[in-house]
Amino acid sequence: MHIQVKGKQIDIGAALTGHVESTLANAVSKYFDRTVDVTVTFSPDGKAFRCDCHVHLPTGISAQSSGRGQDAYAAFDQCADRIEKQLRRYKRRLRDHSRSRKSPVDAGPAQSYVLAAPQIEADFDEPETLQPVIVAETRETVQSLSVGEAVMQMELADRPFLMFRHDVSGRINLVYQRADGAVGWTDPAEQEVAVAR
Repeated sequence: MHIQVKGKQIDIGAALTGHVESTLANAVSKYFDRTVDVTVTFSPDGKAFRCDCHVHLPTGISAQSSGRGQDAYAAFDQCADRIEKQLRRYKRRLRDHSRSRKSPVDAGPAQSYVLAAPQIEADFDEPETLQPVIVAETRETVQSLSVGEAVMQMELADRPFLMFRHDVSGRINLVYQRADGAVGWTDPAEQEVAVAR
């Protein structure tokens, strides 16, 4: 197991690093015996602390959790409890999916952009252009998953939606959390291109 502990705008001591490593090693080894990559990041959050944990599992699926507490240990303990619950739930689902998936999840590169928030003026003038302002560019991955695996990945990552490549059709699909609590699935149909004569 590879565990990386880092701090944003705070120093992480050896005692906290040791606590994180031993706690996560015990929690993750209950459910997975293969190599798992874990990144734990601590940061200040007002007068409290925030802990974010990202666990990359050998199947290619990732789990994420965060915690908040008056000290770094409390923030981590809350985060670790959530990760352990997610892994326990994932392990039960993995048994069902393991029969159909014999290899790790394939992932392809994708470009991701962060757009500037629109400036809303008091007089509601029409914008000069509809072209968004790009403030950051990052690299993401688009995983090749079944719909069930995509829903599981979305829940584990605690995200409101997940874009993925359908492992059967090869098309880009989307699963998302609906306002009524159900999960929506968008699968764009193949369209025939009309040839101009």
